[in-house]
Amino acid sequence: VQLQASGGGLVQAGGSLRLSCAASGGTFSNRNMAWFRRAPGKVRTFVAAIERSGQNTYYADSVKGRFTISRDNAKNTLYLQMNSAQPEDTAVYYCAADRTGRTYSPPTRITLASTFNYWGQGTLVTVSS
Repeated sequence: VQLQASGGGLVQAGGSLRLSCAASGGTFSNRNMAWFRRAPGKVRTFVAAIERSGQNTYYADSVKGRFTISRDNAKNTLYLQMNSAQPEDTAVYYCAADRTGRTYSPPTRITLASTFNYWGQGTLVTVSS
């Protein structure tokens, strides 16, 4: 499975940006997907996840109400709509896919980086104040 993230760039605080992640080499609709990010000098952290059906989504508290994760299984593409961006959202954003598309128990396992087997190369988002 290959994942190609795009859409990063420079945005002013309060602005919006939409990230995309194009998947190839596997059955996209059979995989749970997620976005993680790594801010400068910090560890990688969870941002948002979506189950393979798109029915259930999960968000980090820091982005809840501002970011929306979605997927288009017909286009093999994952999205992250970022609204009301803040300087603390500055980071390299990575998309990730799991191998099995299973339902996790507890469901919050989908927020763990160790759950995911395939990673994109990252796209840089810079939010200026």
